[in-house]
Amino acid sequence: MTNILALKQKLTREIEIAIRKAQAEGTLPQVPVPPIVLEHPQRSEHGDIATSLPLKCARAMAKKPVDIAAEITRNIAQIPEISRAEVALPGFINFTISPRWLASQVDLIISEPSACTQIDFGKGEKIQVEFVSVNPTGPLHVGHGRGAVLGSTLANVLEACGYKVSREYYINDAGNQIDAFKRSLFARYQQEFNIEAEVPQEGYFGEYMITLARELVEEIGRKYIDMPSSEAVNELGEIGLHKMIAAIKNELSVLKVEFDEWFSERSLYNDGYYQKAMSILQEGGYLASKEFATWFVSTSLGDSKDNVVIRSDGSPTYFAADIAYHYNKFIVRGFDRVIDIWGADHQGHVPRMKSVLSAMGIDPEKFDVIISQMVTLKRGGELVRISKRSGELITLKEVVEEVGADACRYFFLSRSADSQMDFDLELALRESSDNPVYYIQYAHARIASILRLAEDGSISHEGGNVLLLEDPSELALMRKLVELPEIIEMVARTLEPHHLAYYAQDLATLFHSFYKQCRVVQMDKPDLSRARLKLVIAAKEVFASTLKLMGMSVPDSM
Repeated sequence: MTNILALKQKLTREIEIAIRKAQAEGTLPQVPVPPIVLEHPQRSEHGDIATSLPLKCARAMAKKPVDIAAEITRNIAQIPEISRAEVALPGFINFTISPRWLASQVDLIISEPSACTQIDFGKGEKIQVEFVSVNPTGPLHVGHGRGAVLGSTLANVLEACGYKVSREYYINDAGNQIDAFKRSLFARYQQEFNIEAEVPQEGYFGEYMITLARELVEEIGRKYIDMPSSEAVNELGEIGLHKMIAAIKNELSVLKVEFDEWFSERSLYNDGYYQKAMSILQEGGYLASKEFATWFVSTSLGDSKDNVVIRSDGSPTYFAADIAYHYNKFIVRGFDRVIDIWGADHQGHVPRMKSVLSAMGIDPEKFDVIISQMVTLKRGGELVRISKRSGELITLKEVVEEVGADACRYFFLSRSADSQMDFDLELALRESSDNPVYYIQYAHARIASILRLAEDGSISHEGGNVLLLEDPSELALMRKLVELPEIIEMVARTLEPHHLAYYAQDLATLFHSFYKQCRVVQMDKPDLSRARLKLVIAAKEVFASTLKLMGMSVPDSM
């Protein structure tokens, strides 16, 4: 059965045929026609689907847009899913969906709920989404949570669209920062035994390091005090790293974020990927020695400056590790496409990564980067910067504990990734329509309550005729329900998960409006009750599908 995506494809083909027919007749000139874009008008009186194609053709065709629209409309064949096609000033064509087709979609959602979300858009393409990837040298903060939710939601959507998705966390377990972490931890460990030891200047001074050292003292005692310091620093540091990684995994799990792969940076060196990537660049003439260091000659590929890959002391830079990592992603593991979600401070890293992929013979168009902007915490109108507990930056764990995983996930998704966002902790806890999380989940719970009432009254949706539903609020809800497949397709195409959050809130608004206008269970009107039960069952399925894609719970009561 045709869903909204298939209907729009069918309508696009019919418009193309109508244009060719008019051109063959000579009523429209033979000129190239721009791509046909179909949109949903904001106002219902403008139909359900509209195109502004005549406005885009006006200059090339040297005709008034409204006359072009009239010619296209005259030549469009009647299709059963569309009840009316109309020309509107200054040159739009508005299409009204047939009530019978809308009714068929309600039946489809009930009989095949997966038809809402399973879309053959990716066609089995192997795609990797890498996100969070925070150094395991400190706790996760709120900004990391935003990237985590963006990545996990995007992965859910891509999977629903037919991609073969791998979710990956890159563990930065090599390099100077790890050395500094180990030395910092050993200093704190020594201090627990009243040994004078200083945290290195480039080390980690957070309260969490003291807590971690105390945990280790409780578990292993003074074992590492009596060991040669170089061995002790490394061995104790490794235990500390494993604990930090375990804590990160646990915090992300509470936020309902899981990974298929935890990839170790060390493996890039231990398994030869770093050496192989560097040799490819060397053989291609993209490496140069100057100022006692080795540089990637980015300027030869159009960048504004060259970039160091190997420092004068022979150690690889962060950029060099990233080159090896993406060599591994594309060439060793063979991903067709890679999506990285990075923090705002990595914006400038994107062009040089695109350049280095080109240098290694990898199509840079297969590599997408989503930059996740900063999050500002507020409580009401007040900025919140410091943890009440520790006097330091607020951790992600504290925010999840305060407002819950569902609120975190929704609020992190509620703005586009490239815009900074305010997260109001007070609003996230409010049980009112002001809180979109409550508002959306309450719609699903309200439907569950309606269905329990119907069951108590022995009223079933079986045999319900959705064509009986003619109230504007009923029709508006139906029209919104059928949009979910194209929202999912849009998220997969644009890599913008915030469209799901917008859709969920719009759907909740229409459902609550319907609920106020139309009583569902009416003992004296069994036919209407059955029809409305069908509509709310379909709405329940769509709410559940949307919430699950966003990684949120689906409550039957609140």
